[in-house]
Amino acid sequence: MQNTTKKALFSASLVFFILLIDQLFKIWVKTSFYLGEELYITSFFRLVFVENEGMAFGITLGDKLYLTLFRIVASVCIALYLAYCIKKNEHYLLLTCISLILAGATGNIIDCVFYGKLFDYAPYFYGKVVDMLYFPLIEGHYWDWLPNIGGQPFVFFAPVFNLADTAICIGVGLLLIYESKFSTKK
Repeated sequence: MQNTTKKALFSASLVFFILLIDQLFKIWVKTSFYLGEELYITSFFRLVFVENEGMAFGITLGDKLYLTLFRIVASVCIALYLAYCIKKNEHYLLLTCISLILAGATGNIIDCVFYGKLFDYAPYFYGKVVDMLYFPLIEGHYWDWLPNIGGQPFVFFAPVFNLADTAICIGVGLLLIYESKFSTKK
């Protein structure tokens, strides 16, 4: 089998596998949990069913349709870049990074495009991203003497995210860490 064909199969398999696991997990949470429900796995790891209408950390900018269309255009560009890297016979590590980013982006696009209609709460392109992974590593309260926030609850690492977000972060992290290795081919 030709090396580029092997790399294309590798990348496609990785994207498919991440998408499958991400969507199965999201659908399980969406159909088995009520909104806001928490399942304690350990003291610092919980599953919490949250629906995110915006981007990371729930940030919203303008109409949801524009965000969804932007995600689609960005994912198409990532897919084209992945195809270019495969054609150029790039390093497997680079293909892994781009495949993880593409799988994560596509997983969140599926939520935005289809979940609203599938679960009957919004039209196509207006769905919410299902998030569930929560790692509150340190919980407590701010010191009472602190102005404006004294005595209020404090959580270190409060974001709730999903497997697609994890794939994107791992892909970007590996890109940053191993950037120098991508110039040498294997």
